Amino acid sequence: MRGEEGQVGKAHRQAARRRVLLKYERAFWSRGVERVCGVDEVGVGPLAGPLVAAAVVLPPEVGLRGVDDSKKIAQRARAALAEAIREAATAYSIGVVSAAEVDRLNTFGASLEAMRRAVAGLAVEPQQLLVDARTIPDVACPQEALVKGDSRSYSIAAASILAKEYRDGWMRRLDQEYPDYGFGRHMGYGTKAHLAALDELGPCPEHRLSFAPVRQARLPFEG
Repeated sequence: MRGEEGQVGKAHRQAARRRVLLKYERAFWSRGVERVCGVDEVGVGPLAGPLVAAAVVLPPEVGLRGVDDSKKIAQRARAALAEAIREAATAYSIGVVSAAEVDRLNTFGASLEAMRRAVAGLAVEPQQLLVDARTIPDVACPQEALVKGDSRSYSIAAASILAKEYRDGWMRRLDQEYPDYGFGRHMGYGTKAHLAALDELGPCPEHRLSFAPVRQARLPFEG
């Protein structure tokens, strides 16, 4: 009985959170702007791997519960949500900027480029963008930048989930290619174990050479 009550309570909380997060989308939907696109990026801080953005257009009054800032969701639940979002979306797209491009563009420029690529890759033309704390250059449709947008907008939160899942999958594949760095555990972030591996092995081709801990690594990667 307690388990059933707990599940009911969880469903009510998720429904209430969904109503809060849909504030911005509903304002546009009520004016006939149906193709509202959330955009977010992940992977600004890691020492290795790509910077990834997602753009997602969801149908009005989408019914998925549990969508929220990807950082607040456990990995298993996030993976299930990502699949549900992809199935429910009117359109979605991923934009990837490589580690070498991050070095060339810097993290701010790389974030904007990843977002631009994600929007450009959509199969439908969005009518309005909701963007996490950024204004994307070279995009034709109107856009609104929301500070902490992944915790304020349903569409941005959905984009954060897609981007996080895509990037984590990429890092798990890199873990198979470069197993000594532990990419599958820390996803390229500068953990103690990652820094120790860098000190011992030096950077691999997927490291961001412009980042100080990578520049200071003792040895170059030799294959």
